[in-house]
Amino acid sequence: MVDLDEKDRKILSLFESNPDVSQVEIAEQVGLSQPTVGARIGKLKQTGVISTIAGMNLLKVGLRMAKVDVTTKDSIKVINQFKNCPYFLNGLVVSGKENLCMYFVAEDISSVEAIIDKHIRSDPAVMDVDLGIVITSVNDLIQPVKLNVEKSDLTPCGHDCTACEYYTNNRCLGCAASKAYKGNFW
Repeated sequence: MVDLDEKDRKILSLFESNPDVSQVEIAEQVGLSQPTVGARIGKLKQTGVISTIAGMNLLKVGLRMAKVDVTTKDSIKVINQFKNCPYFLNGLVVSGKENLCMYFVAEDISSVEAIIDKHIRSDPAVMDVDLGIVITSVNDLIQPVKLNVEKSDLTPCGHDCTACEYYTNNRCLGCAASKAYKGNFW
């Protein structure tokens, strides 16, 4: 664990408010010299306290985000099946009855529902699923999204979209990594 002093906290706060803030501006607001601020920022980056991730505002580009809480006997197995899924944002193993929390994104709610039904609810290791669709967020919802997915006949999960009842009934756009994908975003 990294110990943060008051100056480090102020530097972090300034970065969170404006990721493009200059070291000169930080130095003025923190009361340190620019070289000292540069050294502190370097240390914070080296220790992983400051990290930069490029992402997009999901709601502004028209993507729908789902939060899926799962009760499962094997959280690692369930979460691992989505590691290469273009719709999967992140997963958290948590304590409590619902021991897995996952985040997905898609162009429409029906595709999210199809992913949950076909890949989570049908899993024998899953006992309960609670799906919530994000309507709005207090802060900008910035997340990295796997955009450069190579289209192939097989999906990362190994399913054939064209044989899926959700896909054939137009209740899912298909996997963005599949040549069968019918959406416009990926």
